[in-house]
Amino acid sequence: MSAMTETLAASVEVVPMSKSTGRRTDMRSRGEPVLWSLGGALAIGIVMILGFLALVFSNGVMTFVPKPLVVVTEGDGELTAGEPFRSELFKPVAEDLAKLSPEWQQRIKDADGYANRTLYRIGNFDIYGEDFRWVPDFDATKFEEPKNLVFVERMEWGPFVGRVVGFKIDGVDQPFTSLDDSKFRDVHDASRERAQDIRKIERGDIGDINHALEQERLNLRKIEMASGRNSAEYKTAQESLNTRSAALQLQYNELAATVSKLREANAKNTLTLAEIGGREKTIEFSALVRAYAANDLSFAQKTGVYFSRWAEFLGGEPREANTEGGVFPAIFGTAAMTLLMVIVVAPFGIITALYLREYAKQGRLVSFVRISVNNLAGVPSIVYGVFGLGFFAYVLGGSLDSLFYAERLPNPTFGTGGLLWSALTLALLTVPVVIVATEEALAAVPRSMREGSLACGASKWQTIKYIVLPRAMPGVMTGIILAMARGAGEVAPLMLVGVVKLAPELPIDGVFPFVHLERSFMHLGFHIFDVGFQSRNAEAGKPMVFVTTVLLIGLVTIVNATAIVVRSRLKRRFAGSQF
Repeated sequence: MSAMTETLAASVEVVPMSKSTGRRTDMRSRGEPVLWSLGGALAIGIVMILGFLALVFSNGVMTFVPKPLVVVTEGDGELTAGEPFRSELFKPVAEDLAKLSPEWQQRIKDADGYANRTLYRIGNFDIYGEDFRWVPDFDATKFEEPKNLVFVERMEWGPFVGRVVGFKIDGVDQPFTSLDDSKFRDVHDASRERAQDIRKIERGDIGDINHALEQERLNLRKIEMASGRNSAEYKTAQESLNTRSAALQLQYNELAATVSKLREANAKNTLTLAEIGGREKTIEFSALVRAYAANDLSFAQKTGVYFSRWAEFLGGEPREANTEGGVFPAIFGTAAMTLLMVIVVAPFGIITALYLREYAKQGRLVSFVRISVNNLAGVPSIVYGVFGLGFFAYVLGGSLDSLFYAERLPNPTFGTGGLLWSALTLALLTVPVVIVATEEALAAVPRSMREGSLACGASKWQTIKYIVLPRAMPGVMTGIILAMARGAGEVAPLMLVGVVKLAPELPIDGVFPFVHLERSFMHLGFHIFDVGFQSRNAEAGKPMVFVTTVLLIGLVTIVNATAIVVRSRLKRRFAGSQF
């Protein structure tokens, strides 16, 4: 009997004792393994998100910090000057290893055949034909940081790294002391101001003249289509066009003469630079964005360069295939498209949800509609882009062109991608999110509130308007927030229905009708894609990718935070309800 008892005791699993009852219970029955798994998954997810944000923000925030310029002397005597960009390990080929000293051969052998190399941003693309250059550590014999080495940012051809040889003011050579010389700064400011005047005349005044001539030509074309070339109306319009064209031509000639004088003045103010090998390059001051002695900057000067770059980035236009300059057109286009999308998607989504929840008779048809709405939320975004291009641009836009802009054909006005069709396409993409969120918010309003309102004599619409909708509004705002966040970050459908690589003209200007919804536009998401994957040099575009990503995340965060504040205020109004 004793042996049997010992055998049974040995076969019984030992489990921890419950504190409340004193009985032994299995940990699995209390869910500890599942709890630890869920907590671990949450921790991993948070770490991944924080790591991604840290990577993006660290690279983006540091993009505009001025870096030192290093002159590297290689073993064959060749000089390389530029900003150290990044370093990596690589495996040298056998031919290169055979040329190295025994010491370096042994060091590479000890490192399993790997050596380190550094990528330098050398600039001077118009001279070298490349922006970056790799320098292996075993080729570098000397490193220097000369005080007189300057980093020059230009309107074209990217940065220039070298020394200042001299400069001219009104065609006369001037003695050069430093970039902080007041004479140097004054001539640069004056040249940049003239360049801005030229840009203003060409885009503003001359652009208005071209627009007026185009309108006159279109009016003549419209009369020709309606009455024919032999009609009296056509001949009168043609005489008016000739008279108007002659007057506009005089204005154009005056403006062109003014632009020519400004260009001649700028051509007399030049800066001569020399790269590290001695080859010289002369540029106009008007083509100079900023210049600084990278190895001789104080902290205040570094701060000034840093914030001036941020100011240019936020308020300027892109240049150098979008790898430099600003992104203001992309910021404006993203904000305008998102705002227009919300204006369209909010009423349609809310009205649809109201009908499905409050008015429609619940049955198979309504269930089928709900299933269809949920399935639409899972359709790939590029499918919406194809639909938007085919239906909105080609069908609706083509019909509008035929009805109202026939004189412009075959050049399309609304029959191609534009801001309006992009907003409608993204509204169609995000409307399921608003419908589902609004339905859930309406369903969460207690039925007793509806019944109490109806019992007091209110109509169904009055009940919905004054009782249901105000209490459901925080949930509705949640759906709109999600729609805005998704719409602001979408890129694939926009590539088909309106977004372009470069569109410096904003869709809002001083020309009637002032808001041009038919125009193509720039978008921050597409700008990231274009710079990261479509630029001629991926390394040159990498810093702009990070800083634009930081900006896009920041804009989405600001928009969401604003909507969350509004939602929180709505919640406080009905603190006693379920919201």
